[in-house]
Amino acid sequence: MRQAFINFFGVGEHRDLPSNVLANIRHQQENGEILVSVIQFAIIIVFSALYAASPKPQTLVPINSPIPWFLGIYFLFTVLRLSLSVQRRLPNWLIGTSVIMDMALLLGMIWSFHIQYSQPPSFYLKAPTLLYAFIFIALRALRFETRYVILSGVVAAIGWLLLMMYAAWFHTNDMPLITRDYVQYMTSNYLLVGAEVDKIISILLVTGIVALAVRRARVLLVRSIKETASTQSLSRFFDTEVARQIASGRNELTPGKGVAREAAIVCVDIRGFTPLSESMSPGELVNFITEYQSRTVPAMTKNNGAIDKFLGDGLLVTFGAVKRSATYAADALCAIDDLMAAADRWNEERAQQNLPPVGIGAAVVCGDVVCGVIGDADRLEFTVLGEAVNLSAKLESHTKQEKVRALATAKTYAIAEQQGYEAKPHHRTLFRRAVGGVNTPMDIVVLAE
Repeated sequence: MRQAFINFFGVGEHRDLPSNVLANIRHQQENGEILVSVIQFAIIIVFSALYAASPKPQTLVPINSPIPWFLGIYFLFTVLRLSLSVQRRLPNWLIGTSVIMDMALLLGMIWSFHIQYSQPPSFYLKAPTLLYAFIFIALRALRFETRYVILSGVVAAIGWLLLMMYAAWFHTNDMPLITRDYVQYMTSNYLLVGAEVDKIISILLVTGIVALAVRRARVLLVRSIKETASTQSLSRFFDTEVARQIASGRNELTPGKGVAREAAIVCVDIRGFTPLSESMSPGELVNFITEYQSRTVPAMTKNNGAIDKFLGDGLLVTFGAVKRSATYAADALCAIDDLMAAADRWNEERAQQNLPPVGIGAAVVCGDVVCGVIGDADRLEFTVLGEAVNLSAKLESHTKQEKVRALATAKTYAIAEQQGYEAKPHHRTLFRRAVGGVNTPMDIVVLAE
């Protein structure tokens, strides 16, 4: 029973939610309150217009009519509420007060009808204005909290019960205006208790159904926000597309699953990293690697690259492997251009700080790869496998032999040009070069000297 209460009303559900998820939920609720206030403002305009257009008794003195006073009070309260909701300063007690005031003003207006038209109290029980109570109940669904929906419905039901009791208490010629004749009830000011009880039951049933719908919607809202937050967190450890698949559960990641794709592989490495690292303290080394990655990673990701893994001072990046692409080779070469430009800017900054320059080498290779999951059930890794991956590492190492910063196979360069990449004047082709670990000589293109 206690758990059912918690599940329905959401009591204590926030205890297990991360702070970023809670902040997102509060943001959605605050936006909902702004929408509620705007709709309330529209309702008061409609009420005022209907009152102004409705026929009035000839004996009615406008200043003595209670309805304009109710509308005026409600207008001022709505303006205050709208102002606070826009400023996101609406406390829970004020929201609850707003719920009660909505219904109190509505029921107060309905109660005043018998005074305005000089009729017995049972007269107001036939007013169709009661239908607005259902609008106010539904309005509370915009905040995704069942407690305000239920509060609104309960206040409406209790209020209508009190109005019915007040009408039943009224007597004419020492006789109460109560009947059991439906026709007499419909054609006179007599009160039919069963009809009014039906209205109360309808209010409570609608309240329960809306509350249940809101509760179900809130579960989906929380789940959606948690999945979004999980995807954002996972994106710090995985490629964005991989993180989205993990968070959504669209494809269960299990060892042995893979897909073959034509892709471009980029290997990036720091030249002379070992002697450079030996002169640094552990803290300086970590800061250096962090600064290096903060400059290399954006150059890759902004050109649709997916970071496969960090290899100490190295980086393995895929283009078109995780997510199919028609411009994978062109994107990879654009990423190399941006990478080298970022490296030049970094070395300029280091020179101003009297620090030694950092050499960065890179290589691009296109080919068939298998993108999939390796490991066992307890420890998985999403990676790419294939000859293109191995050749990219070998070609990156070969940049040292050629004394250049970036290379690509001639085949890769040709594919990139077909995909829209514009050749640069400083690019040049080296024919039949012997690359370490490769059996046959190959043509390669220098991307950066």
